[in-house]
Amino acid sequence: MKPGNHPEFYRFPAPAGRSRESTIVLDGLGRFWHDGALVVHPGMARAFAQWIRRHPDDGRFILSNDYDWTYFTVDDVPFVVRTVVIEGERAKLTLSDGSDELLDADSLRVGRAGALYCKVKEGGFEARFTPQAQTHLAPLLEESAEGEIRVRSGTV
Repeated sequence: MKPGNHPEFYRFPAPAGRSRESTIVLDGLGRFWHDGALVVHPGMARAFAQWIRRHPDDGRFILSNDYDWTYFTVDDVPFVVRTVVIEGERAKLTLSDGSDELLDADSLRVGRAGALYCKVKEGGFEARFTPQAQTHLAPLLEESAEGEIRVRSGTV
């Protein structure tokens, strides 16, 4: 059994001389920084993206590999929609952690600078669309009678 499966895992104190707080930051473009330097190693950045969780007690963002965990800072949202593939009337999203899921159209909202956001991970997190991914939604969009852009009824 991995330590992360133990019911008290997130309540264990940090290792001696260490802290659960980190200087890791996830910026608004989905890039990780550590001590002010961009994480350039692709494997490390991919691992960080896959380790994103919420602490079960306080809801803060953490990175957890099921053997240890630490708090980190999220500047905007924890996930980025990198690509959108339209499959019939559905939109399949590929997120910054490499996972795929179907778009929950009811959760779409417009945020800062016209960026689209949606709920992901069974509604537990938010993701921001990259400009490129946002344009891939075009085949599913229509203009309402009031002039608002929305996902066509009966899709996704």
